[in-house]
Amino acid sequence: MIQHRLGMEAVKAFQEDILPVVEIGWINEDDHRKSVREFLTAGRRKLSLVDCVSFHTIKRMNIKTAFTFDQHFKEQGFESIP
Repeated sequence: MIQHRLGMEAVKAFQEDILPVVEIGWINEDDHRKSVREFLTAGRRKLSLVDCVSFHTIKRMNIKTAFTFDQHFKEQGFESIP
């Protein structure tokens, strides 16, 4: 997505400047299964599986605030920045 919208220089900056200070949370098979179930239950066209995985993961990690421009996070009860 970064490459498509901003180009390769932005990908390089993201890789070198941002990723080193970000914690990447990998999901396991059970988390994936639960997220797929939530995704299918929601049945909403503009809600993605990635959204549902994110919701499930941040709930599991007891995170209350997300940096996102996606309104779906507010709909799920999370505080969002910006």
